[in-house]
This record gives sequence, C-alpha cells and structure tokens, in this order.
Amino acid sequence: MPQVVLNNGVPIPQLGFGVFQVPPEETQRIVEDALEAGYRHIDTAAAYRNEAGVGAAIAASGIPREELFITTKLRNGEQANTREAFENSLKALGLDFVDLYLIHWPVPSQGLYTQAWKTLEEIHATGQSRAIGVSNFLDEHLDAVLADADIVPAVNQFELHPTFQQAPLAATSRSHGIAVEAYSPLGQGADLDAPSVTGLAKEHGATPAQIVLAWHLATGNIVIPKSADSARMRENLAAAAIRLTAEDVESINALEAGSRIGADPAVAAFSQL
Repeated sequence: MPQVVLNNGVPIPQLGFGVFQVPPEETQRIVEDALEAGYRHIDTAAAYRNEAGVGAAIAASGIPREELFITTKLRNGEQANTREAFENSLKALGLDFVDLYLIHWPVPSQGLYTQAWKTLEEIHATGQSRAIGVSNFLDEHLDAVLADADIVPAVNQFELHPTFQQAPLAATSRSHGIAVEAYSPLGQGADLDAPSVTGLAKEHGATPAQIVLAWHLATGNIVIPKSADSARMRENLAAAAIRLTAEDVESINALEAGSRIGADPAVAAFSQL
C-alpha cells in the first residue's frame, strides 16, 4: 500500500477505509472485514457515533497497534470543550492514542475553530495524537488557523471527487505542506458512470470505482472509500495496483463540474450533537 509522509514525518496509508454513515451496531463487523481485507487505515469521527465499534474491531483483530493508522474527529458542538471531547473519543475507541485528530468542520459562525486548534496542538504535544489536522477547511479557515499556529495542520480532509475536485483548495493546502485527503471520493457513486471512467475501466480491466480511486492515488490524494461489502472492500483496495497514464489522469480531470454533494463549509453550522 502506498503511503504519504505527513509534514511531521508520520506516514499514513494513502488508501484507507471510512465509516461515515456506518450504523453503530454494524461497525465492528464491517471494520473487522475491512481489516481482514488488508486495510490498515481507518477513518471515523465522534459525530458518526461508531468509534466504539471501530475500537472493538481493532481489539478483536489482534493486529499490532503500530501497524494501524486511526483517525477520529472533533464534533462541531464540542469545539469549546476540545480536550474533554478528545478524551471521550479515546475512551470510546479503547486506545491510548490516535494517529490523526481532525477538527471536523470549521463552523465559522461559532468563532471557535482557532481556539480548538490551539487545544489540538496541546494534545499533539502529549503524544496522544501523532498528527493533527482539519477537515472541510476552506482557504479563509486555513489562513485563520495558520496566523496563530505553532503547528501547521498535517491534513485537510474535504469533499473531493472527479466532478468536484476543489483544485484551488487542494493547491493551497499543499502549498502549506498540508496533505489532501478526499472524502466522498467516488461522488457517492455519481461519478462512476462518466464515459471516460467506464472507458478506462474497460481498458484497464478494472471497475469504475477502481479507476476513480487510482486517479486519486495518482493525483496524490489520501482517499477513504467505504463499503459494507467485503468483496467490494477488496476491489477498492486493489485500486492501489492500477497505474494510470498522464493522459488517463487528464481525462478524469476534465470531469470537473462543480458538483458539490455535501454541505458548504463557508456556512455549515450543524452541531452534530
């Protein structure tokens, strides 16, 4: 599995497994299947309410902790109580540390995300999170954090897929040494029927999903697809072996259409509580 080395030297598997919208009661089984398939990077969040299932799967797997990369995120409504929220996530996961802790959304209307970042820096100093970063941060949010930061975020995780590439935001993030991590990497399936994707799938003897994931990897994105089906999990993981040409990549780049699926971080204000 290819890895990306973050700006503090911590390596992260470039292709991971996300558990957004995985029901809490099914999380342990699904994550156990993912670990058995070969995933070593698991992405969860307090707002998903399935951290405990992720932790139970880790414990049941018997995989040494140092072989795993675990990400969780600060719930929006807890930005004023970041330390307590982090400790609750550790407890739910049953872990002594996580590999990456993210501010889930900036929620600019609260005016708390820069304060929360300073607490993440304190958490990082304890060793309880090997790296810290942000999610759904636009340029203005990055600027506000960086203006008073002692630590540059290691990751910016945001919606990114062929029809919504956010190329300027990705470029800004990378210019600061911040790795780009894509969620909804397949456009929640909407991008898989594009003729350029299906054509490349036939050419490479792959599935459309594998082609899009290979595009992410070729572009340098960290990517966290999800699936409840063990066969699909393995198919997604196998995308790491697909090598696209520069022309292949450009043909998918051309699909950009500004097709956002999720909320706009400039105005999103849900508490997640």
